[in-house]
Amino acid sequence: MERAGILAVHICSIVPISKTVGANRIVPAVAIPHPLGDPTKSREEEKALRRALVEKALRAMETKVEGQRVFEE
Repeated sequence: MERAGILAVHICSIVPISKTVGANRIVPAVAIPHPLGDPTKSREEEKALRRALVEKALRAMETKVEGQRVFEE
C-alpha cells in the first residue's frame, strides 16, 4: 500500500509477523484474542484503551518513516 502512496498503520498483536510481512508503521496491540481491547476492564477503561491505540496509530500515520518502525511510545 505504501508503494502505491496509501499510508497505512498495522496494529498487531505479534510484532515480528508484521516485520516479516513488511509493514512500515507498526503499533503493538493489546493481546492476540483481543487486539484492540481488554474484556477484563470496565467499559470506560476499555474505551480509553481503544482511544489511546487509535491515537497512537494516527500519530504513526503522520510520521514519515524510512523502512520499518514500531511505535511503542
